[in-house]
Amino acid sequence: MHYSTDYVFGGQGGKAADGGPRPYTEADAPAPLNQYGRSKLAGERAIRAVGPVHLILRTSWVYAARGANFLATVRRLAAERDELCIVDDQTGSPTWARAIAGATARILAASWVRPEGVVNGPGGAGVGPSLAEAGGLYHLSAAGSTSWCGFARAIVEADAAAGRGRNVRVTGIPTSEYPLPAARPAWSVLDNGAIAAAFGITLPDWERQLAQCLGAG
Repeated sequence: MHYSTDYVFGGQGGKAADGGPRPYTEADAPAPLNQYGRSKLAGERAIRAVGPVHLILRTSWVYAARGANFLATVRRLAAERDELCIVDDQTGSPTWARAIAGATARILAASWVRPEGVVNGPGGAGVGPSLAEAGGLYHLSAAGSTSWCGFARAIVEADAAAGRGRNVRVTGIPTSEYPLPAARPAWSVLDNGAIAAAFGITLPDWERQLAQCLGAG
């Protein structure tokens, strides 16, 4: 069981019929821009080279109510400042860590493979394909997409509406005004169709996941 990232891609996206970017599929060629993406891609390839039964899940913009992540940073800064300037030209799908964990548990419970190769979940006969049959590489992220600025604005507004924080101004800025040592892809939205077809797993849209996360504390 291995988790990878949307940052294995270079940020252009596939090309939709209208010429704009489309979500990346598992068949799109990776082209990471930074060492983090390159290291995660190397991990994927190492697992496939060894050849055991495996499940690699590429996910996107992971956050949680606790720990060090974008949600926690926005909440801290909103308590300290009257305005937040957040990058508005990078697009992805914020995905709640608990949603990823829940989806992983459902796949494994329905795809349990005993050493002798018999599909049999912890409670009896398996109800989904075995990982030996359907394992491999899949994308798993929230439905929909937004920018970092849009995500930050949604966090601030939700907390303010619930009386948990201040409704400070959130201003969008280009990446060029917030330089970082490592380049980040401008577009890293993932297509989740393959995992839905193989395992029946579909995560809610990012707005609903954020509401669930904030409601869970």
